[in-house]
Amino acid sequence: MKIKYFCLIILIFSLYHNNVEAQRENRFIRKGTEEYESNKFNEAEIDFRKALEKNPSSAVSQYNLGNSLYKQNNYEESVKAWSHLANRSDLSPQTSAHIWHNMGNAFMKSKKYNEAIEAYKNALRLNPKDDDTRYNLSYALRMAKKQEHQQNQQQNQQEQEQQKQPQPQPQQSQQQPEQQPQQAQPQEISKQDAERMLEAMKNAEQKTMEKLKKEKKALVTEKSDKDW
Repeated sequence: MKIKYFCLIILIFSLYHNNVEAQRENRFIRKGTEEYESNKFNEAEIDFRKALEKNPSSAVSQYNLGNSLYKQNNYEESVKAWSHLANRSDLSPQTSAHIWHNMGNAFMKSKKYNEAIEAYKNALRLNPKDDDTRYNLSYALRMAKKQEHQQNQQQNQQEQEQQKQPQPQPQQSQQQPEQQPQQAQPQEISKQDAERMLEAMKNAEQKTMEKLKKEKKALVTEKSDKDW
């Protein structure tokens, strides 16, 4: 009996605690909604975050948080907030389609046209009769094509500018040219040196004549070795 009584107390306390937390969550949601409608988007964001602290699985708080961030032009964070709800099975197809539609709008604001196209397609899969989403998808497709065309033009322009730039010329060799051997310059001789050279040449010539005379005389008087 004591165990059953103790369990009953825990159950009652848990229900009471959950009820209190739910009341606090609802209070933050109501306050955030009032601030949102008064264009106080930053204050609304704070209250919706407080509501999520009380109940992290609250789809209402998560959805309104994304709306508040979107109104502050914080498109990346708004997509993150909505992405927590995009694939939840406990939401109706129409609600999920509306979430994907909002994500597509955030991607469009960030000029992420390919991501926007996929978001709008997901919305139309859930709600094929949504004309607003169909129109936004058509617009995203045109903008994506235009963006691709501009990127191609910019790339071609950059390539043309690179081709116009002067090509680097081959560097010339820094090696110094070999010096040509200097030609020997004729040296001038003095008059005295010239006279001495002539005198020496005469003496040499005289000695040569005397030597030839002696050799001629020797050849005449030389005996033959031949035995007749």
